[in-house]
Amino acid sequence: MFRKLLTLDEARQIINKHFTPKPLGVEEILLLKAHNRALAEDTIAPLDIPPFNRSTVDGYAVNAEDTYSAEENKPKKLKICGVVNVGELPKITVKHGEAAEIVTGAPMPEGADAIVMVEHTERKNDELYVYRAVAKGGNVMKAGSDIKKGEKILSAGQLLGSSEVGVLAALGLAKVKVYAVPRVAVLSTGAEVTDPGKKLPYGKIYDINAYSISGAVRESGAEPVYFEVVPDEAMELRKALKHALESADMVITSGGVSVGPKDLLPQTLDALGKPGVIVCGIAVKPGKPTTAAVIDGKIVFSLPGHPTSSLLIFHLLVRPILERMAGLKAKEAFEVKAFITMRMFPAKGRRTFVMVKLKRDKLNQLLAEPVQEGLSGAITTLAKADGFVEIAENQQFIDAGEEVTVRLLKL
Repeated sequence: MFRKLLTLDEARQIINKHFTPKPLGVEEILLLKAHNRALAEDTIAPLDIPPFNRSTVDGYAVNAEDTYSAEENKPKKLKICGVVNVGELPKITVKHGEAAEIVTGAPMPEGADAIVMVEHTERKNDELYVYRAVAKGGNVMKAGSDIKKGEKILSAGQLLGSSEVGVLAALGLAKVKVYAVPRVAVLSTGAEVTDPGKKLPYGKIYDINAYSISGAVRESGAEPVYFEVVPDEAMELRKALKHALESADMVITSGGVSVGPKDLLPQTLDALGKPGVIVCGIAVKPGKPTTAAVIDGKIVFSLPGHPTSSLLIFHLLVRPILERMAGLKAKEAFEVKAFITMRMFPAKGRRTFVMVKLKRDKLNQLLAEPVQEGLSGAITTLAKADGFVEIAENQQFIDAGEEVTVRLLKL
């Protein structure tokens, strides 16, 4: 197939022209199953949190002005009128000169406007000696001080982590509407690739990409659907790709996109449906052979076989699209500034991405150290790299000690 190298920006523009990522639907699920899902609608608080004025300490509910002149050597004496426990409606009213025993979290009884801490009191039978004054509203959490009824708490597209799920539970919501999870078919190609768990014949390697890409798919809010390794044979490739397109909302392959005699993916994809292949080669290093196709409304990304190249291109091109399909808000790349430890050169005419690991020097400055520069197929690069540095096509080099922007792989 004719290959015209596109710039990375051109590739993005062409993909956006042919494919518009959007959520695949909405479903209502139990809150207990909502972790790591994308919220499908804004959450408006149906009640105040807390729903009543509550004590924040163990102590005594009082009228604050009854304590104003209290001192260590001149305590104020109050009469104990009862007890307030958590989880029950107070049955007493605190009058001037009185105090009610109360525990943390219990609702404030009528008549009281402050809590004096137990540490600042001494009880003798039914009398309470207060040794330190408390201000009005002291040690009291007022109704609605955390969340007010009618307030927007969470926004559509927000990822529900443990904290967000806890907030929804506090609002009394047992179910929540979330966006449907995209299904992504993930398959590797090549005669040299073997599934992990099987005996490794001489000359072969275990399938790295299907597993690393499946993990990246999950991190993007989608569900990977693993397909076994597909041999580099036209009929087998066509059969596997058709099945993958029928089974999933997106297809990601790795390998079979270079210029060798067994690199049949671009031709096979182009024959499966319209418009077919839309990107076939990008002027980047690593990742030059990257191919993208749209087959009857579904997008297919064919990534390079080298593990580092494959994962890099996933982060650059695939992840933003997949997150939008999952209904997640667009996220800015997480970046840090660091000083590069050695001179780096771009590949001629190509935007170059150098994997780096981060560390601190003796002055606590953040350093970026290139990881096995130039070895896009090195397996350990995946584990060692914290992120990557981008070098523009027209930039001659980045000098050692220069401050660079590192885009992190692990968010």
